[in-house]
Amino acid sequence: MNRRHWLGAASAWAAAWPLAGHAQSPDSAAPRAESVAPGSLPFAEPPRPARMRVSADRIVDITVCTRPFRAEGPRIEAQRLHGKTVIHHYGHGGAGWSLSWGSATLGALPLIRETGARRIAIIGSGAVGLTTARVAQRAGLKVRIYCRERPPEVASTFATGMWSPDSRIVTEAHATPAFNAMWERMARHSFRAWQDLLGLAGSPVEWRDGYVLSDTPFDQPLPNANAHGGSTEPDYPDLLELIPDLHPHSMALTPAQHPFPVPHARRFTQMTFNIRPYQRLLLEDFFREGGEIVTRDFTHARELAGLPERTIVNCTGYGARALFGDDSLIPVRGQIARLVPQPEVDYMVAWRGHNLMVVPRRDGLLVQAQGEHDFNNPDRSIDRAMSEDAVKRLAALFV
Repeated sequence: MNRRHWLGAASAWAAAWPLAGHAQSPDSAAPRAESVAPGSLPFAEPPRPARMRVSADRIVDITVCTRPFRAEGPRIEAQRLHGKTVIHHYGHGGAGWSLSWGSATLGALPLIRETGARRIAIIGSGAVGLTTARVAQRAGLKVRIYCRERPPEVASTFATGMWSPDSRIVTEAHATPAFNAMWERMARHSFRAWQDLLGLAGSPVEWRDGYVLSDTPFDQPLPNANAHGGSTEPDYPDLLELIPDLHPHSMALTPAQHPFPVPHARRFTQMTFNIRPYQRLLLEDFFREGGEIVTRDFTHARELAGLPERTIVNCTGYGARALFGDDSLIPVRGQIARLVPQPEVDYMVAWRGHNLMVVPRRDGLLVQAQGEHDFNNPDRSIDRAMSEDAVKRLAALFV
């Protein structure tokens, strides 16, 4: 079964999981929904969602990031290099934030401990780098981060901010039983870690409701379901089937139960991240426990020989392609438009077949759309027309 990203199929996968980073077949998603007739809910209906104020002039920022995808999954392994022990910890695709706690704790930390080092260096201060630093500190280690950019300038800042632990994490061909078992352990550990952050100042993590919309029944394929615009993007496994207990089921709605001008809708509940306050929280905790950050741009791996630390954790993400010659890294371009914040808007929207996903965050309404040639595309220049077109499609839901 072809399971490419949600370009063209938009959000068919959201019936079972709101953002997996790829399209899930409508047939496999449909049984997850619970059909509810009007007036049959055991509790009162939730209030009607607040209206989004949508227009191109409300775009306050457009950002582009490069997701570091590896067909065989993240690289988590140790290597002797230039007189150092380098522990590689990168290549999480679109699952960096979501899997960071489990990947650092169950993947990188055991390799760090094997070295016996009490002081370590971490290269990179993105999602994986910062989380690995905090995990190492909790294990009693002294940590110094070396990085060219600091939050909020790092690429991880420009992620959508949704719990998506299987987003471009591995290809279907490389999803072996061993990989799947390790992924499940990391996903479950990360999930528990994120739950511990609920209710903190700045709301670094929140649960939100959302709506998956469709012009056609969810149990029917889209007219263009087999058209991918010539994309060479591979197929991905349905890893979320391994953790069905970690998310609420979606609920089928009648037209009377939602305000959108489409015939088919489902309501789901999903975990989201407010990335900027979360980065600040990580940095504050890191410095409070004696962490240091040194601004440095490495142009060649041999420069690591000059660092005082003997154990170095490489969390450079897509930067590892140039720094360590990892040609297995594939860039996946992602562009997001941020609209003026609307605190009263507390729900997500995914429109199946319209290449549209909207996530409300404290810093704005994030409107995500994907381009036809985003896969294997390192271009980080902004395509404003693409974002404005996505905003226009969103506006059509609020006529």
